[in-house]
Amino acid sequence: MWSQLEVTASHITYLALSLFLIIFALFSAGIRNHLHLSEPPLAVLYGIILGSSVLGFIKPREWGLDDEIMQEVTRVIVGIQCFAVGIELPKHYFKRHWKSVLFLLGPVMAFSWLVTALLTYLIFKPSIPTSLIVGACLSPTDPVLAASVLSNSRFSDRVPRRLRHLLLAESACNDGVSFPFLYIGLVILTTNSTEDAIRDWFLLTILWQCVAGISIGLVIGRCANRLLRFSDNHHYILQPSFVVFYLLLAILSIGVGSILGSDDFLVAFGAGLGFGLDGWFSKKTKSLPFPTIIDLILNSSMFVFFGSIIPWSEFLTRDITPTLGIGNLFLFLILILFLRRIPIVLAMKSIIPDIRTYREALFVGHFGPMGVGALFLAIEARAQLETGGSIPLVKPEIPAPPGAETEGLSAMEHEGGGGESEPEISGEEDELP
Repeated sequence: MWSQLEVTASHITYLALSLFLIIFALFSAGIRNHLHLSEPPLAVLYGIILGSSVLGFIKPREWGLDDEIMQEVTRVIVGIQCFAVGIELPKHYFKRHWKSVLFLLGPVMAFSWLVTALLTYLIFKPSIPTSLIVGACLSPTDPVLAASVLSNSRFSDRVPRRLRHLLLAESACNDGVSFPFLYIGLVILTTNSTEDAIRDWFLLTILWQCVAGISIGLVIGRCANRLLRFSDNHHYILQPSFVVFYLLLAILSIGVGSILGSDDFLVAFGAGLGFGLDGWFSKKTKSLPFPTIIDLILNSSMFVFFGSIIPWSEFLTRDITPTLGIGNLFLFLILILFLRRIPIVLAMKSIIPDIRTYREALFVGHFGPMGVGALFLAIEARAQLETGGSIPLVKPEIPAPPGAETEGLSAMEHEGGGGESEPEISGEEDELP
């Protein structure tokens, strides 16, 4: 009888992931509204417990889930989330709020990058280019975690809509905008000629990856919007296909960006922004929860796997990483949470139109979760250093950076909303979007 059992890696994965999602679904209202938690921190904790470091039920590395596969999974998840944010923002959002988003993507992100790089350099003592690379990986706000924290719950209802939209818009843009910061460190490490480095950085990273990327995305989104309108007006498309179209267009935009060597996330965000610019698609699919279901399944699965592969043994002090250690990592995390965004947002409160009070500035400054996007950037940076391209080696030659531990703990820390007595972020009347 026992010979009929087939305890394979894939079968264990089906069981573990579905069990987590079922338990979370059964108690989701209480978890979100009373504990102020969403699925990412619980999924990470679940992955840690079932991973090779504790119970050993989930072993992605032994099952062949190498960094190339992880890179593509994170690319798709972050890309879909960037696309979703582009659709969910109010129509013509950037015409009215471009200045606030620009301040967060410009001065605030540059400050976050430099502060994180400085802390990396002072605590772990790597080279300056390496510190700049780590800073670039940890400076953007993760769109997956941002959407999870700001999704419908009693906690998110206390956040004014203008702040929710601002933080979602920032999170969808800055994973793509982080590439210029990332490539500054990479170019310094890999290029001997200063003139060639500056030329490549400006032409390839700024113009092609960022400017051309979002432009290509906008064109894809507008064309898809017109095609879908045409099909709907002539009754060629069924209602369930609307949501399928949403998902396929997101994946299409990611594929176009990847093939062209442009910024996948900006292409996806631009496609979502162009597709939902007039608000028509949002109205047509307002009652359909399918995008939320897709996000829940993809995001939860990703964070369970992330929790299971955190390389705890590599965080210990070794000859190759003599400054690593649990104490330094936790010191790094605490300083990042307090110094990465809060000082600059508080200082710029008076010139960011959508931030009206210092309480709101403190919230926006504190809100900067690091997660799936940071993991993708770290793998991308390692691939550039190992192979000179975007595909990493199966067995990494470069040890895990301090970012992995920071991402996991940030996913947990930013999900806590306090208790029922937590005050609203702002007592002022919220404006129309």
